[in-house]
Amino acid sequence: MQQYRVEKKSTVWQESKNVRVAMLYLLPSIVLFSIFLFYPMLRTIYLSFFLTDAQGTAALFVGLENYLYILQSSQFQKSMLSTFLFVLYTVPTGVILALFLAVLANEKIRGIGLFRTLFSSTLGMSVAASSVIWLFLFHPTVGILNSFLGLFGIGSIPWLLDPTWALISIAVTTVWMNTGFSFLILLGGLQNIDRHLYESARIDGAGYFYRLFRITLPMLSPTMFFIITITFINSFQSFGQVDILTRGGPAESTNLIVYSIYQDAFINYQFGTASAQAVILFAMVFMLTLIQFKFGEKKVHYQ
Repeated sequence: MQQYRVEKKSTVWQESKNVRVAMLYLLPSIVLFSIFLFYPMLRTIYLSFFLTDAQGTAALFVGLENYLYILQSSQFQKSMLSTFLFVLYTVPTGVILALFLAVLANEKIRGIGLFRTLFSSTLGMSVAASSVIWLFLFHPTVGILNSFLGLFGIGSIPWLLDPTWALISIAVTTVWMNTGFSFLILLGGLQNIDRHLYESARIDGAGYFYRLFRITLPMLSPTMFFIITITFINSFQSFGQVDILTRGGPAESTNLIVYSIYQDAFINYQFGTASAQAVILFAMVFMLTLIQFKFGEKKVHYQ
């Protein structure tokens, strides 16, 4: 009887060999994620229930008061409204523009390689460099955009100085910066579509737009779903272009949620309310992403 138990234990140990080997391979990733993701997230949740000192140390437990304070704050409400408008401006426009360029670049035209390089060139530029370029383009007196409008007799527009135009200007900059990545992913998806489908459709007499809406878009739907999800999440996390171009102004019209968190934490040293805003942002993006997977994935055609 005792011998049977020993053999059973050794069998379980042997069967778990693959699990132990897999965990060994995953150990570096688990350590990195724990240090740079899980611990900061848990620390943020912890600090959201406290008032903190200037060093970010928890000083006084206040429970949900930080959450109640920011939810009732007109500044936070305006920040959320600006963030939702910004997402509404950037996500559909960026995805449609990248899809148009990808479909165009997928055509077999002489010299199309040059255009593919141009369309994807923004991928190699940092947020800071891109924002500085657009800072000069948006300049109210010597900017190229206003000079171009002057050729048609249109007066100068204070792109970054007018609350009406500032958020639109930030959205244009963001779309320009993100188009390169979306374009490359969509172009890769287009080139993975089986060419025999198009040949069969041509034989049956299908026109270009019929092939586009009946073959290209359905077969590209998994890639489109990925791009929409990534662009959606990145829009909520936009920060660098806001910091360089407008610093949340004018009149807090571009004070997006991430920039509001930065101001509370590193300018006002209110780490408790900043952490509460970060937790709300995480919960909101998480819920919206779940909704997107729940309803959006139903329209995705996996081959």
